[in-house]
Amino acid sequence: MEQTSKLQNPATAKTTSGWLNGLIGVIIFSASLPATRVAVLEFDPVFLTVARATIAGLLALCLLVLFKEKRPARHQLLPLAIVAIGVVVGFPLLTALALQYVTSAHSIVFVGLLPLATAVFGVLRGGERPRPVFWFFSVLGSLLVVGFAVSQGLTASPAGDLLMLLAIIVCGLGYAEGAKLSKTLGGWQVISWALVLSLPVMALLSVFKAPPSFATISTPAWLSLAYVSIFSMLIGFVFWYRGLAQGGIAAVGQLQLLQPFFGLALAATLLHEQVSLGMLGVTVAVILCVAGARKFSR
Repeated sequence: MEQTSKLQNPATAKTTSGWLNGLIGVIIFSASLPATRVAVLEFDPVFLTVARATIAGLLALCLLVLFKEKRPARHQLLPLAIVAIGVVVGFPLLTALALQYVTSAHSIVFVGLLPLATAVFGVLRGGERPRPVFWFFSVLGSLLVVGFAVSQGLTASPAGDLLMLLAIIVCGLGYAEGAKLSKTLGGWQVISWALVLSLPVMALLSVFKAPPSFATISTPAWLSLAYVSIFSMLIGFVFWYRGLAQGGIAAVGQLQLLQPFFGLALAATLLHEQVSLGMLGVTVAVILCVAGARKFSR
């Protein structure tokens, strides 16, 4: 019995490490929307998107060269392109555009749908047949988000809400494709190669979309750009994919459900944005729906 227990310890330690790495990744991602909200007040959304991808891409290239990683196989290029479209370009650009119309606290409610979007694309990509209860929770969660957006009346922006929904969809696709690809390519290597793949275009657009002068850009805006470039776009994914590899994609993926809570807390404390009880209630309800849908996804 004692020998069996000793044999299980390494696996237990690996699982614990996976949860810890995954939690660190989620905490890093949670600050992305508040930081983007600060940056987009002074940077053009398109420039912010291409600049953060360029900075992260250069760092990723250095990491790949430093660790002498092998180049992806030809059949892995299309999945990497999907990852790049989803998490390198799509989600950052759409959220930056959305945050011109809505607060980061409002946008974080939509992040509660991200695990669901990831699960749906995982089902489509994996060909699984989820139970009918899965679709019940999926539809209910979507209706809660739409109902919340409608209930805001003139205080919310339909354009901002639509952009956030599109951002969640493309990010869910990028997460699902990246999780599938990480099984063969490696965890942090997926986001690194996706960044490098998009680097030439992003760098070129950074030059063309750069503002005429940076003299009026404040320190908080620069710090926000640095955060979303280094942490949200690269370091967060290093911890996130490492956690998925160590603790399992399905298990550690549940930590995404904590992201809205962390994000709302940051929006309230750092940006002094109002977080209503209704907003918290919808976030909790959406998270419960996502948890139920995930539970019955197989």
